[in-house]
Amino acid sequence: MSNISDITIIGSGAIGLLTAREFVKAGYTVSLIDKSLSGKESSWAGGGILLPLYPWRQPKAISALVIESNKNYSALSNDLFKATQIDPEWYDCGLLICKNPDIELATAWCDQHEIPYKSADSSLFNGLNTQLDNPLWLPNIAQARNPRLLKSLKAYLLSAGVTFIENCAVLDATINNGQINTLITDKGNIDVNQLIICTGAWTAELSKKLLPNDPHSPDISPVKGQMLLFDAKPETLLHMVLDNDHYLIPRRDGKILAGSSVEHTEFDKSTSNESKDKLTCFATELFPALKNSPITHHWAGLRPGTKQGIPYIDKHPEIKNLSI
Repeated sequence: MSNISDITIIGSGAIGLLTAREFVKAGYTVSLIDKSLSGKESSWAGGGILLPLYPWRQPKAISALVIESNKNYSALSNDLFKATQIDPEWYDCGLLICKNPDIELATAWCDQHEIPYKSADSSLFNGLNTQLDNPLWLPNIAQARNPRLLKSLKAYLLSAGVTFIENCAVLDATINNGQINTLITDKGNIDVNQLIICTGAWTAELSKKLLPNDPHSPDISPVKGQMLLFDAKPETLLHMVLDNDHYLIPRRDGKILAGSSVEHTEFDKSTSNESKDKLTCFATELFPALKNSPITHHWAGLRPGTKQGIPYIDKHPEIKNLSI
């Protein structure tokens, strides 16, 4: 394929699309390659809470990413909506955390990062059924509606002239003088200048194809998460709720997501009745009003998991034009 882009990105989930947007804004030409359709893997499947679960229990590197991204998400959503008329539905509905045995650590983290918090008022628990342990209310925590965010990003990038090469499997690469020159795909060869891998749970698998004996290959594995969608009426639930390791997320139109399982099943994205039953039990016990709302969707996605819980964001130490 001709017309070499300044930047070639493999993977067009949220990270790939957002990376492309930054390069487009800086004046570079960009091509995006995806083994399936853009934005159809874990980025689509995620709940969209714009905060890790219990961030004070996460590595410090995660906090730095969270704080920086939270500064920008509202403006990002507004900019995309203005440019595409597709609303990513950034929604600062707040997050109620029901159990905080490490409440001092939680509030210290919030103080350090200037995240507003309050002791949870009893009105926040209307309709909820759970044992409380130092509940914490984070009124400014927001969400985005992942499928709409991805759709808006893609529309923006298409209008900016980004090339999308979808349903294209990368098979191998040619390397000369410490640089990847060409990607070998099932749609032909693609020459590259700068190459960025944004393939999430598939990153280690792809790295082994491109660099079979690379000692720097990232240690990333897939972690399956299953979710449910309840067809509730608007204002049935007014804020996000986190109880132990599961959560409820109300969308603006009233629909409520319940998630998520954590399963180590390699690249199996199938759903199971067992997980559906567990999530249904969690959701309807925590918020009994959901017993009157039908489940309209049940799906699974594969998160990228690392042993340290920290994402890979770096240039390759030996391949001059490769970043992850």
